Amino acid sequence: MAGELEGRAALVTGATSGIGRATALRFARDGARLALVGRDAGTLGAVAEEIRAGGGEAVEVQADVTVEAHARRAVETAAEALGGLDVLVNAAGIIANGTVETTQLSDWDEMMSVNLRSVFHLMQLAVPHLERRPGNVVNVSSVTGLRAFPGVLAYCVSKAGVDQLTRCAALELAPKGVRVNAVNPGVVVTQVHRRGGMSEEKYADFLEHSKTTHPLGRVGAAEEVAELILFLASDRASWITGATYSIDGGRAQTCAR
Repeated sequence: MAGELEGRAALVTGATSGIGRATALRFARDGARLALVGRDAGTLGAVAEEIRAGGGEAVEVQADVTVEAHARRAVETAAEALGGLDVLVNAAGIIANGTVETTQLSDWDEMMSVNLRSVFHLMQLAVPHLERRPGNVVNVSSVTGLRAFPGVLAYCVSKAGVDQLTRCAALELAPKGVRVNAVNPGVVVTQVHRRGGMSEEKYADFLEHSKTTHPLGRVGAAEEVAELILFLASDRASWITGATYSIDGGRAQTCAR
């Protein structure tokens, strides 16, 4: 039985870890042909080999999505190698601590560049390819795009920007038949917090505490978010656009604590 994405061409950023990696693997199991984008060539190759070992097709594009030439090369390579583009998943992202008083301008700029500017630029580059299908975009946002949280100011603002970008782009691209949606995960076990400077001990404490801040009593798995991304990218979601979907164990329904 063919998968829902059988034969479709998908570009996934942040494909070396976390939600991006889980999405790439899930798409491959459903028959999609993948262009994987990431900065680390070794890890990128390992994900691609895992897909190929399962009989799937994967093209590796080592790139930094914040560099304009790299972003352009990623989209052009994907479209050329896969014969077009059906789905763009913007999953690359970073997080760092900082308040309105302590956030350095350089940290603010980096957060906006990775989490928001690159999403806009990749969408802009992908639209000419997506409108030919027509295809769709799924952006990975965060519960922090929907609710205010202390101590991660720039991250919150960047993800709120992703949500509004999603809505505005969906409205503008609807006449072309291109859908644009976003997912808003709560705390999910990935490498993003560790890469943001959190020690193993603090990360373990954070995950344990997060069990109490998510009404369902646990944190999420990247594979769970990937399932929602798959749904939004599939024809089952053909009448959904401009949506920001919470997938957070109820986190967005609570006050910050």
